[in-house]
Amino acid sequence: MRAPVANRLLLLVAAVLFSTGGAAIKATALTSWQVASFRSAVAALALLLLVPAARAGWNWRVGPVGVAYASTLVLFVLATKLTTAANAIFLQSTGPLYLLLLGPLVLREPLRRRDIGLIAVVGAGMALFFAGQEAASPTAPDPLHGNVLGACSGVTWACTIAGLRWLGSGRAGNSAPASVAAGNLLAFLACLPMALPVSGAQWRDAAVILYLGVFQIGLSYFCLTRAIRHVPALEAAILLLAEPALNPVWAWLAHGERPGRWALAGGALILTTSVVNTWLQSRDAKMKAYG
Repeated sequence: MRAPVANRLLLLVAAVLFSTGGAAIKATALTSWQVASFRSAVAALALLLLVPAARAGWNWRVGPVGVAYASTLVLFVLATKLTTAANAIFLQSTGPLYLLLLGPLVLREPLRRRDIGLIAVVGAGMALFFAGQEAASPTAPDPLHGNVLGACSGVTWACTIAGLRWLGSGRAGNSAPASVAAGNLLAFLACLPMALPVSGAQWRDAAVILYLGVFQIGLSYFCLTRAIRHVPALEAAILLLAEPALNPVWAWLAHGERPGRWALAGGALILTTSVVNTWLQSRDAKMKAYG
């Protein structure tokens, strides 16, 4: 077993790499469809090379989970190009709370009274993103539509998480890495017709796409898959919160982008609720194990 410190560092590296997505996406003049397509093409190759498990476990279940993940990838890029990086990542971070609603339908997990309260708090956090009229800026030309797409990515991310847990409950082995690779392949193919033709691309655009595919997705998932099974769920969830926390920081440093006060308040509410939800689930699991 790897040293506990090494596993935690790997998770933190994964979160930091994930967090650079917003700033990197905004650093290229390529269209949303081009970024979504080409990033996922490079990422699929990187995953298949870096993560051996992505080359195994392919079965029919990989398909629907891959579709959900592909939708998340595309929606995140579209949202990031239209609204602030903070809004895009905070709204996607609502996914684990939507999972409370999907649990009874997909995973046969009952909806508890406290879950309703958590969902209501997340709903209030989401409402804050639409409470104030955010002004358009060069890096966020259409905040309203970007926020809507970001909220949709939260739903598809919840479907992805539910799908990955569904895969884990099967007897066909761990197909989660294969689903991530499949999702990137599907995102590449789905966006390719809108991504062509490519005109006026420069070396900087190619460098950004390579970075996004190889490092922001490929290497981050490599670190994640190496460490996630060796770190307690609550600690892992807290370490991975570095992604939404740092995402706006990189966008501010690279582009001078500043999220609105309402958005920051909504993001803080959503992230705090996610931590509370993870802690409650971890406590329930321990009580079940010892009770």
